[in-house]
Amino acid sequence: QVQLVESGGGLVQPGGSLRLSCAASGFTFSLAAMSWVRQAPGKGLEKVSDINSSGGTTYYTDSVKGRFTVSRDNAKNTLYLQMNSLKPEDTAVYYCQVGGRRGQGTQVTVSS
Repeated sequence: QVQLVESGGGLVQPGGSLRLSCAASGFTFSLAAMSWVRQAPGKGLEKVSDINSSGGTTYYTDSVKGRFTVSRDNAKNTLYLQMNSLKPEDTAVYYCQVGGRRGQGTQVTVSS
């Protein structure tokens, strides 16, 4: 069955960086488009980024463009999200997603 395990979250000061990882199993990762979504406290799910199966095409929501970079390593079945210049409004639980399924998420808190 599909398993997605996110890691790499934590507490970081504004302007700081974090790199999230998502270890995937139970499906053919190299053929799957993947997404990062997030849920801030008291808000709904928001798509942050998409990446196609080869990694050649990406999408970012406007609020993270120029600061976040999505990538993948198909040999390691792992999805990444490099987050730079973090802002308090980036505080959320971050999930990787495929076919509507998400992992347990990893908490990112941006605060001084």
